Amino acid sequence: MASKRPGRELSLEAVDVLGRLSEAFRDRREALAASVGLTEGQWGLLEEISTEHFMPSMFAKSRSSSAAAVSKSLRPLKAKGLVVAGLSAADARQRDYELTAKGKRLLAALRERREAALAAIWGKLDAGKVEAFAAFGAELASRLEAYREEE
Repeated sequence: MASKRPGRELSLEAVDVLGRLSEAFRDRREALAASVGLTEGQWGLLEEISTEHFMPSMFAKSRSSSAAAVSKSLRPLKAKGLVVAGLSAADARQRDYELTAKGKRLLAALRERREAALAAIWGKLDAGKVEAFAAFGAELASRLEAYREEE
């Protein structure tokens, strides 16, 4: 049996829903970050710094940004006492960044709030539907990425 393909109207409805989801996720992440006095970008930066191998230049490259922009983003985190920088033991020309105890507590609180939101929203949905959604989303993302590469 041939698979049924969505028509233009159904495709447009799906694109509209995807836009609503994208906006809802962005708004939720912004609100979650703001609940602890951060921007969404600062939250992402804290998450990266919490990893063992944070390098501002690599972070900038992964975000299509500049090292100067990352340095500018680090300043308020340092001013709030969330991050400290020191000379790298491996290369004195570079700096090592790490979270302070305050930064670790704040990041833990953010992660806790995120887990609570996951449980409250996703945890109440049918697991089969979530699994199907995840599979469909992965296929859609792959198609979008491939289409972008073709253009």
